[in-house]
Amino acid sequence: MTAPETPASAGPRLLGPADVRSLAARLGLRPTKQRGQNFVIDPNSVRRIVRAAGLAETGETVLEVGPGLGSLTLALLADGHRVTAVEIDPLLAEALPGTIATYAPDQADRLTVVPADAMTVTSEQIGSPEACVANLPYNVAVPVLLHLLEIAPTLRHGLVMVQAEVADRLAAPPGSRTYGIPSAKAAWYAEVRRAGPVGRQIFWPAPNVDSGLVGFERREPPKTEATREEVFAVIDAAFSQRRKTVRSALARWLPNREALDEVLRVAGVDPGARGEVLGITEFARIAGVRAQMPGPDPVSP
Repeated sequence: MTAPETPASAGPRLLGPADVRSLAARLGLRPTKQRGQNFVIDPNSVRRIVRAAGLAETGETVLEVGPGLGSLTLALLADGHRVTAVEIDPLLAEALPGTIATYAPDQADRLTVVPADAMTVTSEQIGSPEACVANLPYNVAVPVLLHLLEIAPTLRHGLVMVQAEVADRLAAPPGSRTYGIPSAKAAWYAEVRRAGPVGRQIFWPAPNVDSGLVGFERREPPKTEATREEVFAVIDAAFSQRRKTVRSALARWLPNREALDEVLRVAGVDPGARGEVLGITEFARIAGVRAQMPGPDPVSP
């Protein structure tokens, strides 16, 4: 892949609108909705994102998903961090090292590109990143984030850009209108917070939806005798019928009504409550009590 011409300034130099369009034209690239390709074209925005991520001044190993043409990658490198970039598009994965070598030659040795799908990337491929800062593909943002938190226990914190509606769901507390499966499952791994809005005008092409930043700080999951998979099965069942009580919603998960009533009693959960008012601690207690009871395994929703 032919690298772009060397900018007048040796760098690190961030990508502006003309740079992004020039790189895309040189690659013959047309952004696709299928892969959620909306490239950031505003240097001030990527600087703001890196500042908001709260990364250590001494530098961290940062996991970036979907680096695209390298806008955020350059900002992370310029701030003194090492970047492991996971890119599913072979064309972009091949081109990124050349772009970094051109726009930030002194930082190029701190970039590792992993040509892989973030939905299936392995811990062996990404190593031991300490933080995640990324503009996540909007159509798969939640499963990607949950997968990364599961396979990379070294991820202590992070800041990701997602669709505004998804940001609300991820950060929603129990009892709120937007609280649901993404909120509860993310809470298993981390404390999640809304970290600000992002304007449409910073992207090319501009998306048809608003965007938002979500920050997270990893914490230990609730103590339970159940596995993560067993806890997540309870969450899935509880939200499979949002308007029903926990007792009704979990009836398919545990068809034996007497056993279900006993699980809820021991777990200290009101059977008349709805799943949307339960936090991750309550879901973990329900799964943990059931895991210690004799009888057939619960049914997956």
